[in-house]
Amino acid sequence: MNSLMLNTDGVQIPQLGFGVWQIPDNKAEQAVRTAFEAGYRHVDTAAAYGNEEGVGRAVRASGLPREKVFVTTKLWNADHERAEQAFDESLARLGLDYVDLFLIHWPVPKRDKYVQAWKDLEKIYRDGRAKAIGTSNFTVETLTRLMDETGIRPSINQIELHPYLQQRQMRAFHEANGILTEAWSPLGQGQGLLDDPALRVLSDKYAKTPAQIVLRWHLQLGNVAIPKSADPSRIKENIDVFRFILDAEDMAAIGALNRGKRIGPDPDTFSMT
Repeated sequence: MNSLMLNTDGVQIPQLGFGVWQIPDNKAEQAVRTAFEAGYRHVDTAAAYGNEEGVGRAVRASGLPREKVFVTTKLWNADHERAEQAFDESLARLGLDYVDLFLIHWPVPKRDKYVQAWKDLEKIYRDGRAKAIGTSNFTVETLTRLMDETGIRPSINQIELHPYLQQRQMRAFHEANGILTEAWSPLGQGQGLLDDPALRVLSDKYAKTPAQIVLRWHLQLGNVAIPKSADPSRIKENIDVFRFILDAEDMAAIGALNRGKRIGPDPDTFSMT
């Protein structure tokens, strides 16, 4: 499993993680245990997913040393003004002493509380309860303000990113500022991406599924990716992406698929507090 270095005290994040969005709590434990058995060592949850307890049970029951499992959770939008308390509640649900990465889930710029929330995350980080802190769904504008008005640069920004929404401006901004790019919905949420003829051609060429082709594209771009599935065969399929390399021509072919169209919400307007 490849790992990438965060900008925080030598912390490394496994480049391919296991996402649990939309997996109910009563099924999350088994899904995460299956992922661990397949070789994943990075699991991404959030307070808003309602499955931190199941994820925590899987981590504790895995038999893996805690330092070998990278756990991410996130601060929900309604909790920007009570970030420390919300973090403690997440930690209690997980049943862990610390998380490896704690993210602000959305900036909710209209409420204008994300800078204060970040200052609370900085305290959580300094206290050692989160090994690294970062953001999710932040834009150039909200990240710039965060860096201008606070003391610690985000280690990672998790954004919607797949071949139909390649986020080139954001990726360039992240690279220029020492922030890793993490892709949510890296396979396009089943909205037709994996049926794209160009991916089918590459699937035939490499004898890999379209999903494996897309995940390999993410890895070669330097993205962290967190595909989600509750299906054991898909969980295993999605991690089998480290034994082949896409050539430059094929990376360019996938690069040509960009439509600039979101599947998920717009970070400038989404609140749902």
